[in-house]
Amino acid sequence: MFIASQKKKENVSEYILYMWQIEDIIRTFQFDIDKIKTNIISRFQLDDEKRTQLTKWYESLIDMMLKEGVREKGHLQMVTNTLNELNTLHKTLLMSMKYPEYTAAYYKALPFISELRAKENKPEANDMDVALSFLYGILVLRLKGEKVTEQTSEALTVVTKFLARLSVLYNDYKADKLDLEIA
Repeated sequence: MFIASQKKKENVSEYILYMWQIEDIIRTFQFDIDKIKTNIISRFQLDDEKRTQLTKWYESLIDMMLKEGVREKGHLQMVTNTLNELNTLHKTLLMSMKYPEYTAAYYKALPFISELRAKENKPEANDMDVALSFLYGILVLRLKGEKVTEQTSEALTVVTKFLARLSVLYNDYKADKLDLEIA
């Protein structure tokens, strides 16, 4: 909760990845709040009030995941909405002539995104879903202690820089600091 809130303010891409990780943690502990308290919440050094808040946050996420039918796979609607908002901003920025550095970062990442979309056999997946799924996959590999190829590392660098640029622009967008007039 505390980390998610901070990430959402600072870097929306990291927020989405973090929330996907939280969803997987909840699944790993089989939606059992007692297991989450023992294995996750207890590791944080929190006062009683913050511990209670964090517990309630996990409970609410568990409830939402069950109600939304994302028990086995999929993502919470609130996270999907954020991803869709990010993708809408991405498309708008590409139509604008006012952010050439963003467009350049995207076109540098596009070959990797296109290749990933083809490998996943998800032609309908939007750019943000593909790029963030790739980063999440790398995160999972690293957590397992597995290595990635040099080509994957190159793709990771390019896609990360692209998403970092978009995340900065997303913060500007949320602060109403972007000129999104379409040329």
